[in-house]
Amino acid sequence: MILYFDSSAMVKRYVVETGSGDVARLFGQADVVGTSLVSRAELSAALAKAARIKLFPRKEAAQALQIFRAEWSDWVRILLTETIVAQADILSWEYSLRGYDAVHLATALFWQEAMGEPLTLVTYDRQLWEAASKTNLKVFPRQ
Repeated sequence: MILYFDSSAMVKRYVVETGSGDVARLFGQADVVGTSLVSRAELSAALAKAARIKLFPRKEAAQALQIFRAEWSDWVRILLTETIVAQADILSWEYSLRGYDAVHLATALFWQEAMGEPLTLVTYDRQLWEAASKTNLKVFPRQ
């Protein structure tokens, strides 16, 4: 199984919250796990924000970030290209997506085409989930 994670799903690997158990199970079943290169900045920003608004202690956020950074090289990291950004431009307009959500969708579609095999986009972002479900991608969690 090939899995593409957006940052809303990635964070569940490093912070215990609703959906973390599902993410852990998926990792155990996956043959390949990847994401867009922008996820590195997104995940760090999400952890910093969670600590800033006191969702959990800063020390816990820093530990999660340290684990993420140690595992970053294990992820397949899809580089942004002009082709992916141009596709994100189209998808953002077509599905009324935020910028990075459109980048994630475009990246997942690009990676699936490059791999020549179906992949599953893992997202807990409702708007991205709805847009992805209208493409030829599988989407997790099933809704």
